[in-house]
Formats: sequence, structure tokens, C-alpha cells
Amino acid sequence: MSLKKITLVIFLTTCLIAPAFAQRDTVSLNTIITKTAKFISSFPIEKVYLHLDKPYYAAGDTIWFKAYVTLDKHQPSALSNIVYVDIANQDSLVKILKLPVVNGVAHGNIILSPDAYKQGNYHLRAYTAWMRNFDSDYFYNKNIAIGNTIQANVNTNISFNTTAVAGKPKVSAAISYKQPGEVLSNKKVNWSISNANGDDISKGKGTTDQNGVLNVVLNENANASLKNAILTTSIELGNRKESLNKFPLNSAIAERDVQFFPEGGELTLGVRSKVAFKAVNTNGLGINVKGTITDNTGTVVANLESQHLGMGVFAILPEDAKTYKANITFPDGVSTTYDMPRIKPAGITLAVFNNDPENLNIKLSANDPYFKANQGKMYYIVAQSGGAIYFAAQTALQTPNYSAPIPKSKFPTGIVQLTLFSERGIALSERIVFIKHNDMLNLSLAADRKTYSIRQKVKLSVSAKNNALPVEGEFSVSVIDESKVPFDENAETTIMTNLLLTSDIKGYIEKPNYYFISKDENADANLDILMLTQGYRRISYRNILTGKFPQIYLYPEQQGLEIAGMLRNNTGMPISKGNLRLQIPGKNLYAETMTDMTGNFKFPKLNFPDSSQVIISARNNPLSKNLMISVTGDSYQSATKNINALDEVANIDSSFKTLLDNSKKQYENLHILKEVVIKSTSLVKRPTHNDYGSLSTLPMMADQELRRERFKDCGNLFQCLPSMLLGVSVEENNLYFTKNISNQNRLPMQVFVNGSPVDFSYLGSLTGLDVENVEVFKSDGFSNINKNYQTDGIVSIITKKVEKSKITFAQLQDMLPKGNLLTYNAQGYSVSREFYSPKYDPLKQGAFGGDLRSTIFWNPKVKTDKTGITSFEFFNSDGKGNYRATIEGMDADGNLGRSVLHYTVK
Repeated sequence: MSLKKITLVIFLTTCLIAPAFAQRDTVSLNTIITKTAKFISSFPIEKVYLHLDKPYYAAGDTIWFKAYVTLDKHQPSALSNIVYVDIANQDSLVKILKLPVVNGVAHGNIILSPDAYKQGNYHLRAYTAWMRNFDSDYFYNKNIAIGNTIQANVNTNISFNTTAVAGKPKVSAAISYKQPGEVLSNKKVNWSISNANGDDISKGKGTTDQNGVLNVVLNENANASLKNAILTTSIELGNRKESLNKFPLNSAIAERDVQFFPEGGELTLGVRSKVAFKAVNTNGLGINVKGTITDNTGTVVANLESQHLGMGVFAILPEDAKTYKANITFPDGVSTTYDMPRIKPAGITLAVFNNDPENLNIKLSANDPYFKANQGKMYYIVAQSGGAIYFAAQTALQTPNYSAPIPKSKFPTGIVQLTLFSERGIALSERIVFIKHNDMLNLSLAADRKTYSIRQKVKLSVSAKNNALPVEGEFSVSVIDESKVPFDENAETTIMTNLLLTSDIKGYIEKPNYYFISKDENADANLDILMLTQGYRRISYRNILTGKFPQIYLYPEQQGLEIAGMLRNNTGMPISKGNLRLQIPGKNLYAETMTDMTGNFKFPKLNFPDSSQVIISARNNPLSKNLMISVTGDSYQSATKNINALDEVANIDSSFKTLLDNSKKQYENLHILKEVVIKSTSLVKRPTHNDYGSLSTLPMMADQELRRERFKDCGNLFQCLPSMLLGVSVEENNLYFTKNISNQNRLPMQVFVNGSPVDFSYLGSLTGLDVENVEVFKSDGFSNINKNYQTDGIVSIITKKVEKSKITFAQLQDMLPKGNLLTYNAQGYSVSREFYSPKYDPLKQGAFGGDLRSTIFWNPKVKTDKTGITSFEFFNSDGKGNYRATIEGMDADGNLGRSVLHYTVK
């Protein structure tokens, strides 16, 4: 058959009128196209990408970033005017930023203070309120490793070992502890293992041996799973000092595995098909293997060998009455046998060949039983990218095999999902491919010289073109000292890898930048194999055709900051057409509004910094003394699983030694007073639940404890606290353990403030500055609190003590709540710092060696004008070696660009 025998639909500009079908339950191609277009119009796909100044950090650094918020074909989004960026440790969210989006971009920073950011792996996310309606896997997600040589000088290294004991695997960890110039031998260590919900699996004590090594058996509790578990150790250093370390355990229990992915989804009897495979090591990353495919008679029907990161492809023709196995040999010589996927006795498959630079060549193959049962029926092929259908075709099944080319020019660069439908609208086979047009912006950086000296001024020129024509664009630039921050460029997250690849695929992709920068002649073939091993899940045709749409509970924030609420009288009745006045004294901001017929009010288009004091007054109303104002609090996205957990670094000390050594030197340069000898000490007791009789019979140790430093940026405890608590969720104005949230007989947690029981909503009257300590208890010990209050779990909040003094009657009146006047701290926009770039006078150089910056320059506001050019200047640090400048961004039409420049400092 030729391509002329099918009907094309490109961008919905060609109207398809399908022939009438005998069956009543058939679905026309027009219906698929129309419903898909309506779906993507109602639920547009918004994405966020963060350009970071470097790939990993040390405590004391600042994460500098620029957010690119896009819609449709990567155009700057006009849907959302606010973007959220947060960072979480293994326990809870540490920092949440709210930033204004202007023309699709925003910029900000996160200061990694040594006391708040212990050494470990952190989960960095970025998203909009609209994106929260959908799967959080499609947020911007990145694993950030942070080393900390300031808080503690203990270097650790962990390794895992599995041995067989009585026929069962015994998993153990060996942790070595060192300080500069000293092995920490004969030191007491307390350890515990907790699961993803924060529940302890096991705990124990030990002592390091003469080499500073502690051995821990991880699976003594045979009934507990170590998946997503964390090993926490605390080594005693003497003089009441200890060092806390956390290690992810996924790689400790993982087994090597091989998975098989038939093209189109399934193997079909009598149809020759490609089968991709992916082999992973115990660390979850790809491992190269060799092997054979044999049938049940022992005959070798195919050979296989990994081509890239454990992935490869082979072809097989399933025969009747045959079963197949894969015989895999790993690099260490160990051989394992795996069963091949099941074989359909009757079916039709879609195959796509992506090796032609001009066309995608598709092939439909039906085996004999399927062809005889379905001859003459209509079939549809639909290809979409980013939710937009770029190609659609229909044909009657007249022969068992059907082939046709589709010009690649019809598709944009990126992932394209091709789906084969039956005439009933059932998706029978699916394949995703990656289209490369090499049509990115021609973005370049040029230096004013090839080599520089330390502290010398550098001038870089920017040129941005699209199809040889200059363009205006929004860009960000980072310059780092590569000798201090070495990394694998293939593993980088870039604007291309994110917006074109990883943001559309649900799952982990190892070393994504390889597919964009590699000079390997097999890179495109390896990318096609990657596509065979992945699935596209953003668009579900089954849900679209059955009208099952996502539940929308958050709408796009197009009005900037909003404060909304309700005005009622003292009987609870809503007040319509009530007058309200808003004031933010610190910003000299005033606004007025009126309630609607149901008493609701809204102050839109506000602009104020985080933790601003907001005053809302209803006094300009009749009988205002009887009125009460309530405000709808901000909702927060709770911490989610890190989908890039395979990027976690277990041995941060050794992996990032150059950066951490440099960080320690920076800290020592800034802190001349290194040691103070205290001859007499007076310990200040930290307040705990034991100070209150009502809570004194709770367990001595809380299951989770948060100290006041964690709350310094919290404007409203009611809003902040849930996101900081591990395994705790909010529903119907109550706190619940997340593991119980779906239980119909669930019980809420009881909140205590300074030993007194309060409703969760009471926390709206507290700010983070009021908090001294927060403790969470899963068990009530001997207190019977859960029984007495009909609750499950306790949250104890202790506030800072206020010095007692006599107050006047007028002061007392001011302290009494006034329903018609509401004062509270609102979360506004996070304040972004400017990157400090020193300027050196060549005639007054001063002492060299003190400028140890690893990030040399950061500018999130680089813009090209109509000529497509601009330039900027900065000064080198005292570091010698290779420097790396990276520029990323896009133009107003969504064309993406990236360029890297290396230069030498001598």
C-alpha cells in the first residue's frame, strides 16, 4: 500500500469524514482528534525548568537559579504568574520559595546555611499551582547533593555487602569514619534504620574498629523492607560532640535485573518484532551484558549485547508452541536466566523505524488469526507531541502487512507518541520516538581572549540567531571553576534534556545529556532504544475518549498574589456587599474590595515580600463590631518521592572532595577564631514535652523533632507545619498520619501548645518566630492521650518564653481579638539576592589566594535585543585551571538554546 491510500490530518486543518461503520460502537478518527484537542485546550501542559549555577554544592554556598516556565511548544507561559521552588531533605521540606513570573521567567536563590543543610542528598522541585493538579513526577525534579565540612569535620564512606547465611541473604554495611589526619577508632556509634514514612525498622549501637570502621547488619528485621530506607548514624566525638550522617539504602538491597520491552507493547505470534532490553546493576544504573535468546528446545534464536548504559535491542519471530528465555551473562561472569514476555496468540503490532533522516517509516503487522477475524476493518494511527496531534491517518486492513512513510517535517523536535487504534477507539499498540531537527537556537559565547590570568577581567559576547536571523531572547549565564566542581557532562540536566526529554517521560533517565552532546555515531540509535524502553503517560487516550478528566482543585495563578476569605457576622451568616480594606504597612500598600453575594472577598494583583504583616479591616460597615473576617490560607505541596533517587550520592565526602576541601578553606578564611577553650560551662536546658505534666508520660524520645531554626522563614504555622512534618498530611482541618489517610476509621492527631490541647486551626495565630521546639509522637506512651482525645498521634509545640511584665489596660484591650480587624503574616514573594561579583583593580591587587569562589559569575538577566547580541563582564577568582561558561534560554517563540564555552586561567 502507498501513503496515498490513507487520509492525513495535520494540526487539525484537514477535516476527516470517516465512512459509516456497520457497528454502532465505532469511534471515528474525527472523534479522537476532536476530543484530544478539547482535552489539551482544557488541560494545557505547563512545564518548569531551572537553570542552576552548578550541579552540586557545599554548605555555605548559594543555589542560584533561573526558572523557565513554558506552555505548548515551549513558549513562555502566560498561564501562571507564580512559580514555586522548594527543597527537601530525607525528612521534610526545608525551604519553600514563591516567585513572580514575568514573561515566562523568574529567578531566585537558596542560601545553604550550614546549620540548616546537613550533609546529604536533597530533592529540588519547581512547579506552578496549575501543575499541582497533575502527577508530581512531571514537576521539575532534581537530586542535589550537598556536602558539609563546616558543621562537622567527619568524613564517611559506606559500602555494602551481601552474603548467604542459612540460605538467606545477609545484607551488611561497612561505614568508615575519618577526620583530617585521624582515623576515628574505638568510637561509640548509635544507628537506626527508618523507612520512607519515618518509622524505625531497627536500631542499635556499636563501636568502630581500629580502622575506624563500623559494621552494621541491615536486615536483621527480616519482615521489614529496606526499599527507600535511610540509615542514620551518630558517632560520639567526645566533649559532648557528635556527628550525624544519613545514608540511602536502596543500593544495599537492589538486585541486578534485566527487563524486556517488545516494540508496540507485546509480542505477537508469527510477527517478527524488535525487543529492547535494559540491564541494571545493584545501584539501579545500567550495566552492560551479553546473552542469547533460546526456545524451549534449546535452540538459539537471537543474540543480544548492550549498546549503551545496559540497553540494547534484538529481533525475534515467535513461533507456535514455543516458549523463550533470555540467558544473560553479567560482566563478572555470573549468568542468569529470565523468561521472555508473554506472546499473544492473535494480534496486530505497530513498528516504527527512525533511521531515515527524512521520514518515520511505520509498519503494521497482523498475524494470520487476527487478520482473518478483522479483515476490512478500519484502523487509525495518531501521532501527538505535547498533547497536540500533528498527524492522523486511517486505513482499512486489506493485507496482513502495511507500511508507509511519514515526513518528519510534520513534527516538532522532541518526543512523539504514535498510537494504533481500532475502529472502536481502543489503543492496540503504542510507540514513542524522538524527533531531532537540530533546529535549536544558534546560541554562542565568545571570549575576548583565549587565556586569562587570575583576577583578570573577562568579557563574553553573546550571539543568538534562529535560522541565521538574530532574535531577542531571555537567557541565564553561569561561570564555574571546573577544577573545583568537576562533573560528567553526559549526566547534566539542561534546558534541552528537561523540556524536550525528561519532562515528558515518567521515570528515571540515566545521563540524559549524552543524547544531545555525544559525538558517538550511535547516539541517535541509542536514543531510539531508550524510547523503546520508556512509556509516554502524559496523555491517556482511554481517559480522553471516556471523558475521565483530571480533577482540578487549583486554578492558574494569573492575578499574582491574592488574599481571599469570607466576611461573616457573629452568628456565622455570610455578609454580602461588605466593605473590606487591606493594608500592608511595610509596603505602604492599600486596597479595597467588596464581598460577593455569598460573603466571599478577594484582593488580587498584590505584590509584597514574604512574611509581610497584612491588616484587613471591615470597620467601614454597619454594625461592624459584630463582624468576623476569615482568610483562606495558602496550601502547600507536600514532599514527594524523589524520582531521581538513583542520582543520590552515598559517599559525598570522597565524591566531591575538591569542592568540599575548597569550602573548608573558604570557611577558615572567613573565621579566624577557630577554637575557644571554655573552662566552666553552664548548660542551658532545651524545653521539651517533659516540662508539662500533661505530656510528661509520653515517650522520652520523640519520633521527630524540629527546632526553632527550621521555622525562621515561616510566616504562618498553620500553613508551614504540615509540609515540615514527615509522613503527616492535612485533611478537613486536621492532621493525620499519611499512612492512615485512606482509612475510613482514621483518627486525627492531637496538637498541644505548651502542654495545652488546641485545634489545628489555632496554629494560624502563630508564626515561625514564636516556635521554640516541635515534637511528633506516634505512640502516646503511658499518657492515654490517644484514648482520652480519640486521636492517633501527638504534636507538641513549645513556644518561646516571653518575659513577664505588667501591662496597662489599654495594652490589654489591644491584645483582645477584634473580629472586624484581622492582622496576620502572609507569605508573599521570596526576596531574591543579587549575585556578588567582585571588581579588581589591576593596580591594587592585594594578597592573592583569598578568592576561592567556585561559582565565578551568575547572571539570570541576560537579554539579547533585535540584533541578537549582547555582552557582559566579570572578574576571575584566584583559582587556576579550566573555567566553564554556560548560557541557556529561549526566545519569545519557544526556540531553545544552549552553549558552553571553556577558557583557561593561568
